[in-house]
Amino acid sequence: MLTLGWKMPNFTEVEADNTYSGEDKILYNELQTIIETKNIKTVFQPIVSLSDGNIVGYEALSRGPQGSALERPNELFPVAEKFNKVWELEYLCRVKALSKAKDMLPDKMLFINVDPNIIKDARFQKGLTRDMLSEYQIDATNIIFEITEKTSISDYCNFRRVLENYMSQGYKIALDDTGAGYSGLKLLAETRPQFVKIDMDLVRDIDKDALKQALIKAFYDFSLVTNMKIIAEGIETIDELNTLINIGVPYGQGYLLQPPAPEFLELQPQLKEVISIRSQQKKHETLHTTLTMPIGETARQDKGFSSSTLGRKIIDYFNANPNLMGVPVVDQGKPIGLLMKDKFFTHLATQYGVAVYMNRPISLLMDRNPLMVEYKTPLEHVSKSAIARAEDSLYDYIIVTLNGVYYGITTVKNLLAKTTQLEVNRAKHSNPLSGLPGNMLIEAKLKQVIEEKKPFSVMYFDLDNFKAYNDVYGFENGDKILCLTAQILSKQFNSIAREKSFLGHIGGDDFIGVIQGTDIDKTSQSIIDNFDVRIRDFYNEEDQKRGYIITKNRHGVEEKFPLITMSIAVVTSEGKHFMTTAQLVEAAGMVKKKCKLIWKSCYCVN
Repeated sequence: MLTLGWKMPNFTEVEADNTYSGEDKILYNELQTIIETKNIKTVFQPIVSLSDGNIVGYEALSRGPQGSALERPNELFPVAEKFNKVWELEYLCRVKALSKAKDMLPDKMLFINVDPNIIKDARFQKGLTRDMLSEYQIDATNIIFEITEKTSISDYCNFRRVLENYMSQGYKIALDDTGAGYSGLKLLAETRPQFVKIDMDLVRDIDKDALKQALIKAFYDFSLVTNMKIIAEGIETIDELNTLINIGVPYGQGYLLQPPAPEFLELQPQLKEVISIRSQQKKHETLHTTLTMPIGETARQDKGFSSSTLGRKIIDYFNANPNLMGVPVVDQGKPIGLLMKDKFFTHLATQYGVAVYMNRPISLLMDRNPLMVEYKTPLEHVSKSAIARAEDSLYDYIIVTLNGVYYGITTVKNLLAKTTQLEVNRAKHSNPLSGLPGNMLIEAKLKQVIEEKKPFSVMYFDLDNFKAYNDVYGFENGDKILCLTAQILSKQFNSIAREKSFLGHIGGDDFIGVIQGTDIDKTSQSIIDNFDVRIRDFYNEEDQKRGYIITKNRHGVEEKFPLITMSIAVVTSEGKHFMTTAQLVEAAGMVKKKCKLIWKSCYCVN
């Protein structure tokens, strides 16, 4: 076994102890002892899917002996580089990591840090790693060589050839610390890795920094085009996590998710649930309007301060967090005020301001009547309230509560950005003629109602004899009838609470509606009665009196066609359990056939 009989390959000459003196000699001897005694501790930090909270792999991290000067990796590896022992040290770390990886689940990836100068070393290319994988029965396709960007690379062409050699054997490549180091974009372009790990400095406080959000969004868009997977490193707060999920970053790593540990630990169930809930919210976001999206989904969970907090502590907090513009004042879990930075500093700038307020509680200066809203308050309502504030408070934070307890804050900027995003999303996926949500939004809504497992009714609207009308009166008038239908349906659905109804336009003369609950008789009959009256205005007087039009059928034979009527095929969840949207659509199709057998406007329920 490698763990029992492994011996460091004698690839390098060993310097004599007397080569170095003083502190260098102490460090050199300690490094030599670590290598000879194999005294390396390996810990593993999980890499987590930000769509469902499942662990997809682990990064192997190496530590020196506990309590020694070389315990921390940022001390250990620079010393190894100084004394030209990087190869020996990394080989030892790799052996230790792989020997423990045999206990890891076979479907999990293992990320192993490798210095660029080592990966192109002839000794690395001798196949020693492959031999270890064979010994421990580990699949090479689950091994990811993680290359740090903080080391300069001189020959990119040769380095690229080396990487292609490893990838041809099944290994994958991850680029570490992207956004830091010598040549981020050039290294990214030259190595073309399967994974890109975003440096923790770009992740830190990303929820409060619009520039960082734009950078990560650019990386994410780039990853979609190149089929690279983004991993955000150094996640430490829930707000950072939520922001990354909102952007679409697929994987994350950091102390919030799980600190490094000697064992292969799973994610805590509560945290996994947080990720799952936020991911579902993002999926359903395209269905939201400003009247249905709750303000709580835009909130970030900033730290609250008690009203007795001294002014000097708030100054220290603002200095440590320059992107923050205010702090919520919270006593016993309930928000009682707001202290904005500009107003606070204005008071400090007055004569004796520093002397008076530095050592006195912030309750003296806080706004006791800030805008506070409940989590489920729609964006549109909050927007109106925010704009109605006095001009000097127009850009103050908005405090969000959940059942009366402090939840977080949102800003006017977030409010405007989210409102704009929702409107753009709706416009992008709406039918150009009716302005109603199109097929992508319809599909998403049907999936949502199936997943929620609450009582629902799906109403499929179809116009009978519409083609014959187009043949006689022309497509322009046909479009007017489609707009009329959209108008009638919209009026009816708008009378129902927005969060309990949805109306979409599949295309042509096909519309679809979703209503919470299964009591749809009154709604269906009201739509039919309204349609039958108004549709007659789209025929000339002669056709109205006759009650039909004459035109050729699909076989070229003249035929009488009745005036346009509406069929409503209704599928409810009552007594049914739909697993997929395809099952739902199939059920609606069967009900629609029954409706077509009735030669007047009607509705049929499954």
